[in-house]
Amino acid sequence: MRHFQRDLEQKIVPILFKGKMVVILGPRQSGKTTLSKKIIASHGGQAQYYDCQLADVRSHFILGQPDKLLPLTRGKKIVVFDEAQTIQDIGSILKIYHDTYPQVQIIATGSSSFDLANKIKEPMTGRAYEFTLLPLSLHEIRTAYPHFDQTQLFDIMLYGSYPAIVAAKTTEEKLFAIKNITTNYLYKDIFVFEAIRSPKVFEDLLKMLALQIGSTVSVNELSQGLGVTRATVNRYLTLLEQSFILKRIYSFSNNPRNEIKKGFKVYFLDIGVRNALVDIVSPMATRNDRGAIFENFFVSERMKHGSIEIFPPELMFWRTRTGQEVDVIEKSGQTISAFECKWKDVAQAPTSFTRAYPSATFSSVNIGTIAKII
Repeated sequence: MRHFQRDLEQKIVPILFKGKMVVILGPRQSGKTTLSKKIIASHGGQAQYYDCQLADVRSHFILGQPDKLLPLTRGKKIVVFDEAQTIQDIGSILKIYHDTYPQVQIIATGSSSFDLANKIKEPMTGRAYEFTLLPLSLHEIRTAYPHFDQTQLFDIMLYGSYPAIVAAKTTEEKLFAIKNITTNYLYKDIFVFEAIRSPKVFEDLLKMLALQIGSTVSVNELSQGLGVTRATVNRYLTLLEQSFILKRIYSFSNNPRNEIKKGFKVYFLDIGVRNALVDIVSPMATRNDRGAIFENFFVSERMKHGSIEIFPPELMFWRTRTGQEVDVIEKSGQTISAFECKWKDVAQAPTSFTRAYPSATFSSVNIGTIAKII
């Protein structure tokens, strides 16, 4: 299988051996194992990789007994604990071990922030650098394929950008890969670690959200359509975010009198996953939902771009009470960048937006310009 150069690698390598652990979160199949193995490869016999899903590895993780990990780390300079979220009390265990044996550089990976981050974040505060590895970005793909063209871009917008899918050579291989990811991997942590009383309701919610990308989502309408409480919908939305399937973005407003302050949109972190829930067969050029797909694709690319920054910009949307809108607002400190996504057209900034935010930059993004903007 083709290996891709991940942009995150150049962020992680310089901070190794600085007295802190490294945590790499991200969805299953996004490349965390490959990346962590590549990072430690240059250290030869002083490095070791462990899969925490294996019973003989798991047996060494005992809360309050850091010495139990010594058989795995003795004589090593750097150690990877892959899929660490599968270990109960992993945060506390790693904290105690790091405090006892700080000379060993630990890299812990996890495919679900709701389990790894919630168990790690609090006990490891100040002891770990945390990163997120998402599916391949357009920049990473173009680096691997210098002669990247529009046909390949359409393939990514249809099938998504998980490494296995991008590397697949035929349509049949891509379809098999995306089905395998959505069926066997993507929701695994949710069903293993969380009590989902009705998997069908959970899956129906996903399909409803897949049909609403780029539109404002109503929790009331979702709860009524599914026949469940608002609390259940909100809980499922949180789980989907924490397992790197969805991202909610909220409205941007400095003037609630004229601008909508409440509400949110939902985007899939990988557009192929969304299409697998709706329609993974129809070609991009003839799809009625290609505008929404293009917008979701652009938003996910901005997320990937931000994920390698120390302080990622906040993504939002802007809409007035009279219906004027901007698809994506990116706010970093006092800097505001606005983007309007159109399949082929060129958009103009709404007058009310430029009047309210004269220092903001505005870019019209379409299928011909996206590669230059991202």
